[in-house]
Amino acid sequence: MNNIFIRLFLTFFKIGAFTFGGGWAMLSIIEKEVVDKNGWIEREEFLDLLAVAQSLPGILAVNVAVAVGDKLRGMKGAVFASLGTILPSFLIILCIAIFLTPDMIKSNSTLSAIFMGIRPAVVALIVAPVISSAKAAKIGWKTVFIPVTVALLIWSRLPIVSNPIIYIVLGGFFGWLWFSRHHKALKTVEDEIRKEDEKL
Repeated sequence: MNNIFIRLFLTFFKIGAFTFGGGWAMLSIIEKEVVDKNGWIEREEFLDLLAVAQSLPGILAVNVAVAVGDKLRGMKGAVFASLGTILPSFLIILCIAIFLTPDMIKSNSTLSAIFMGIRPAVVALIVAPVISSAKAAKIGWKTVFIPVTVALLIWSRLPIVSNPIIYIVLGGFFGWLWFSRHHKALKTVEDEIRKEDEKL
C-alpha cells in the first residue's frame, strides 16, 4: 500500500482525535497539517477549498478531508482521509455511549472540570482559522466591514436578514460578477496587446 494513503489516514485521524468543537475548531489544525507541515495544498488553495467545503452539505472537516484526499490520490485518497477524520469521533462517542451518561458527566466533578477547561481552548481554535483565513483572503481595513456586517446580521436573529443562506447566495453572485468584469477587462487588454503586436 502506498505510503501516502497511510499518511493521509494518520494525519486526519490525528486531526479528528485532538479537536473539540466541530468543523471550525478543526480548521487551524487542518491548515497546519495540510498546508504547513505536509505541503499538500497551497494556502490560497486552502482558502478556496474552505469556501467550497462550507457551502456544500455535510461536515466541514470531512468535506475538506475528501477534497484533499481526492486531489492527492483520487477516490482512494478521499476514502482514507475521510475515514481518518470520522473514525476518532465515532470511537469516542461509542465509548461515551457505553460507559458514560449525561447524568454521570454532570455529577462527576472531574469530568465537568475537564469539559469546562476545554471550552476556552475551543474558542481559540475557532478564532485562529478566522484570522488566518482573513489574512489569506486579503481582507483589510477597507473590506473588513463586509464580514463584520454579515456576522452581526446573522447574530441579530432578525427575520430574513439573519438567514446565512442569503449571504452565501449573495457572496457567490457578487463573486461571479466581480470575476466576470475582471475577466472581460483582462480579455480587452489582451486583445489590444495582440492588435499592437500584429501592427508591428
